[in-house]
Amino acid sequence: MHVAKRTIAPRRGNDAADGFTLIELLVVVTIICIIAALAIPALLRARITANEAAAIGSVRAVNTGESAYAASAAAGSYASQLSVLVLPCPGGTVGFISPDLANDPSQKSGYVIELGPGTAVAGVADCNGTPSRQGYYLTAVPRSVGMTGHRGFATSSRAVVFFDATGAPPTEAAMAPGGGGNPIQ
Repeated sequence: MHVAKRTIAPRRGNDAADGFTLIELLVVVTIICIIAALAIPALLRARITANEAAAIGSVRAVNTGESAYAASAAAGSYASQLSVLVLPCPGGTVGFISPDLANDPSQKSGYVIELGPGTAVAGVADCNGTPSRQGYYLTAVPRSVGMTGHRGFATSSRAVVFFDATGAPPTEAAMAPGGGGNPIQ
């Protein structure tokens, strides 16, 4: 009985079955680039929407803090600085707004939030002896229009939040009754 010897041919390094061709790799990279080009603008829009929602939430939180401050600490007057609203009255342990808004101005979620007296006249001293005002003007503007947000926001002691599509904060005159400002619905 004769047994045939079987020989195995050595593999060659340039055999087509060894890997991917350059064309195949270029096709894969092209597909990945197309998917990324479609996804990145959608992600940017989602981030801007989230930043604007956070800015509106911060503006509303300051409005609530100002109302509580006026009712319990300043005899109907308002704080003209965020650093005043974060302080509790003597004997208290909690301020009127959260500590993440304690700086003047505060930066949060791609927006710069700033509180000022606006055109309001002086009020009484608050529970800590800090001068207050008869009104306030709060703004929230994107750090980079088009990248961190599209709209600017503002509010006053009327506690209605207004927006401007250019990224600039609405003026006090635009927020006045009949001023033509755009309120958030």
